[in-house]
Amino acid sequence: MSDLNPQHRLIGVLLLTSLVAMIAAAAMVVPSGLTLSPSDPDAALAAVGEQVGLHLTELAFDVLGWLALTAAGLVMAARPAETSRRYLVTLAGGLLAGAGLAGLLHDAGNLALTQLAARPAAPAAATVALAVLLTAKWAVNLAGLLWVAATAAAVAGIPMPATLRVTGVIAALSGLAAVGLPWTTGTDGPTVALEQLGYALHLPIMIWYAILGGRYLRGRHTAPEAVAAA
Repeated sequence: MSDLNPQHRLIGVLLLTSLVAMIAAAAMVVPSGLTLSPSDPDAALAAVGEQVGLHLTELAFDVLGWLALTAAGLVMAARPAETSRRYLVTLAGGLLAGAGLAGLLHDAGNLALTQLAARPAAPAAATVALAVLLTAKWAVNLAGLLWVAATAAAVAGIPMPATLRVTGVIAALSGLAAVGLPWTTGTDGPTVALEQLGYALHLPIMIWYAILGGRYLRGRHTAPEAVAAA
């Protein structure tokens, strides 16, 4: 049985939009050297100053991605799937929205860096840039942690096939490893290579939500008990 609820279809569209926008942003950031490591704020300012247009373009895609994720979480929390564990679906939606908001805070920091890059010779520019970069990096780390928690709640609460549930657990573990990477570097902070590894480890979660979004879009998330009752 298919669920033609338009709000569930909206969740699917938002999740898929989020994935496409975030992958587009990452495809611009990684090869262009715009990962912006706090370990070298002067280099980060120089990189942004040399590629302002590209930086703003990838930020626009990233903002769209986090906004779509926030909206998907809010809709999911407001209208959870018909299941005996609706509270877990609501929790998953709330955590997903929290991840989106933390991601937007990260983008706000990167946008502020754009203005600093326009005045690299200003007094204490590098010091301010370091503070902005650190805040942005830990905000996205928080977003990753909330995303992992949302995935765990979704796996436990949203009706889905066993194979999708297992892959969701694996994706959550991969995301948790990505969240833990910065903690292994102590006060030095992650290198550019380590940050790129973090992107790769978050990819399974993004793909898993794309699959989940497709199921919502096709109306294939109906709980078995709801089908039986119908």
